[in-house]
Amino acid sequence: MDKVRISRLLAQKGLCSRREADAYIAQGWVEVDGQVVRELGTKAYPHQHIRLNPQALQQQQQRVTILLNKPIGYVSHRTEKRYKTALSLITGARQFRPDKAPQAFLPRHRRGLAPAGRLDIESQGLLVLTQDGRMARRLIGENSTIEREYLVRVTGSLDGQGLALLNHGLVLDGQALKPATVEWQNRDQLRFVLTEGKNRQIRRMCGEVGLTVTGLKRVRIGGVRLGDLPEGRWRYLRPDEAF
Repeated sequence: MDKVRISRLLAQKGLCSRREADAYIAQGWVEVDGQVVRELGTKAYPHQHIRLNPQALQQQQQRVTILLNKPIGYVSHRTEKRYKTALSLITGARQFRPDKAPQAFLPRHRRGLAPAGRLDIESQGLLVLTQDGRMARRLIGENSTIEREYLVRVTGSLDGQGLALLNHGLVLDGQALKPATVEWQNRDQLRFVLTEGKNRQIRRMCGEVGLTVTGLKRVRIGGVRLGDLPEGRWRYLRPDEAF
């Protein structure tokens, strides 16, 4: 059995992301079989006992996850400077606290905050931003099976065969798409439930069956719903919520 980089082993165990692991190793917060590891790139056998010390665990507990109702016209990630980013909306003035939630905005919660998934500039709805690498891996890791639900307004004609293809049978980028749940919500709106997220996937899927998307809104990720979160506002993920 070959040795593996400790940062990779920590990520595989779901203890942290690789980037976080490197930071913990540099600070001497990782132990292998009781010995502190400080050198980046150090390897270990998968069967060895690897642990994070209490300082690393305490730092993880202080990291936040934020839910944003992203409006049209904002990009999820930093790209060209001329675009407004979702992160720019995370301010104290835009926090949504309908029940006077005890957790008020702290400027340090913007540091290291990154989107866990994408919504293109023409789409709106639920976007997750997190400081926690474990949370990001759970949501967008290659083995993630968390559902994402969208309401999609379309124009064009769709017969039974086209609807069946949207549910299963389409190929994008040379790869067969995973089975989806696609059904009519009303006469001009479809409901999509996906477990994968290729670039502009829903718009491209619709194009494959002769539909044009005129509106796209994500309303759920796993067990967390957009609910009554107003457009352009955000709130902290509550302790009783789970994706």
